[in-house]
Amino acid sequence: MVDWALVFDLFGTFFFAISGSLLAARRGFDIVGSLLLGSLTGLGGGVIRDLVIGVTPTAFAKPIYLVPPLAAMVLVFVLVRVVERFSRTLLIFDAGGLALFCTTGTLTALHAGLNPVAAAALGVTTAIGGGLMRDVVANRVPQLFNPHDIYALPAMLGAALIAVLWQVHWYSAITTVIVAAIVFALRVLSLHFRWHIPRAVADRGYEPPERAS
Repeated sequence: MVDWALVFDLFGTFFFAISGSLLAARRGFDIVGSLLLGSLTGLGGGVIRDLVIGVTPTAFAKPIYLVPPLAAMVLVFVLVRVVERFSRTLLIFDAGGLALFCTTGTLTALHAGLNPVAAAALGVTTAIGGGLMRDVVANRVPQLFNPHDIYALPAMLGAALIAVLWQVHWYSAITTVIVAAIVFALRVLSLHFRWHIPRAVADRGYEPPERAS
């Protein structure tokens, strides 16, 4: 029998690791920095999730989780010019990781016995945690806080859908793929059409003190 949860998790790790290694290349990091930033991006959210659940992080318990960051580093090292030819490559790979991790993260929490609300919250944490740490380490404003983006919203929707499907006993590998596809499509469409959500204040003329100064 194929362990689909593991398969989805490894693909999510690879997609996020690609985005981390590409950002390292754009920042001019060396090959070790590429591997570390890819590993942080691909594994960071899952490590946070597992520590909250109270289990040994899968990144350390299963050595196979180290393969996707290594493969991503090699791919970017050898084919960075080819990969960069595709428009907005980093964001597309990031969208793939976001879609897979919000689903697998929620499922992992549900299997651990957490209630649906807590499981969905951990699913979102799994999806955005690695990208958040990636951007902080690479010294750029996290994509999570970009006012012209809806970065976390698709992950919230995906995690909530998985939790609902689990509760009504409709969860399966097929429904997980469908939810991941919905999250990915929503994320890509939001990038294409520049969707965004309202800012923290309703006053359009309000200028944040930090920006005004």
